[in-house]
Amino acid sequence: MFGIVRPCRHRLGEQLSAAWMAHLCGLCLSLRREHGQFARIVTNYDGLLVSVLTEAQAAPEGRGRRRAGPCPLRGMRGASVARGEGARLAAAVSLVLAAAKVRDHAHDGDGLLARRPLAAAARRVATHWDEAGRRTGAEVGFDTAVLVHAVDRQTGIEALAGPGTPLLAVTEPTETATAAAFGYTAVLAGRPCNVEPLTEAGRFFGRLAHLLDAVEDRDADVASGAWNPLAATGTDLLEARRLAEDALHGIRLALRAADFTDGRLVHRLLVHELRTSVERAFGGWACSHAAPEAARAPGGPYAPGRPGAPGAGPQPPPRRDRRGMLAGCLVWAGLACTCQLCCCEHEDPWSRERRDGWCHSCSDCGNCADCCNCGSCGNGEDDGGCCDCNCDCNC
Repeated sequence: MFGIVRPCRHRLGEQLSAAWMAHLCGLCLSLRREHGQFARIVTNYDGLLVSVLTEAQAAPEGRGRRRAGPCPLRGMRGASVARGEGARLAAAVSLVLAAAKVRDHAHDGDGLLARRPLAAAARRVATHWDEAGRRTGAEVGFDTAVLVHAVDRQTGIEALAGPGTPLLAVTEPTETATAAAFGYTAVLAGRPCNVEPLTEAGRFFGRLAHLLDAVEDRDADVASGAWNPLAATGTDLLEARRLAEDALHGIRLALRAADFTDGRLVHRLLVHELRTSVERAFGGWACSHAAPEAARAPGGPYAPGRPGAPGAGPQPPPRRDRRGMLAGCLVWAGLACTCQLCCCEHEDPWSRERRDGWCHSCSDCGNCADCCNCGSCGNGEDDGGCCDCNCDCNC
């Protein structure tokens, strides 16, 4: 799963977390339904924003949901998932994005793709995904050629870039592609007045996605000799951070100019979570849910109110229905084979306590005061408020 917007359910809250998962599952199932099981591998967080934006603008009667059956990634539980043209547009965009990423890795000879037969196979898969994305895009009225052309131009721009080349000249193709996808959500939702501001938001989002990817990969690219925008243009991290902050500000202003039926999730993802993504890429973001040690109070072994802390309230007695070693191992194997161990909340095979999946370890999640940051969310202006952040900020 790739993308720069990777929210944590602790920050989203119950309501917005359920909405986020509805779009995630809707995109995944749309890919499976139209392009087969293997296509589900291209499900990504940034393409998912297209579905979120479309539904946020739609009239209440157009905010479609359907009931989906059990899935291993949901702990074999059913769920209410997003459906409709927004999910299909997200699928088309995701396919083209994934095709570009595969071709880029094949061009750079990353990992196993350094071998020519595997690189050739990867390029064939990318071509297939491009065609699949084109078909789905055409069915919802979106021409994916703008995305493909932007990706094609990227290679030529990178070949010509060198020290002194403006970094924004390198990020321009990504900006153009995401601007087109974001802007078209307004057409799908029947909100033509939103085309301009959402196109602008998409342009800044594309810039930010390219910047953060370059920052996160910079050291590894330099070590391996791979091409990196920052190293190639001689841009330092201070300038990259300035451009990232400018993009965050531009997105916030663009969203304020758009008209949403329910913009809470959009605001949460494209204002608060993007801020978290920037902090994560440039350093300085810590998780308050990752481990007990992270929540310990300075100067003492326990945080107030934690089990065993002085002054903590009475704790429930330990469970007595623990499984034995052999039974627990059998349950563990079943959870692992159905992906529940790594991908969703589950019952511990031995203690029966509730556990988060390994990929939901909240490694970049912050506390409520950090996530809300009322000074940057408009103080109650028409930008979606504080998005069910579960704090008392009153913004």
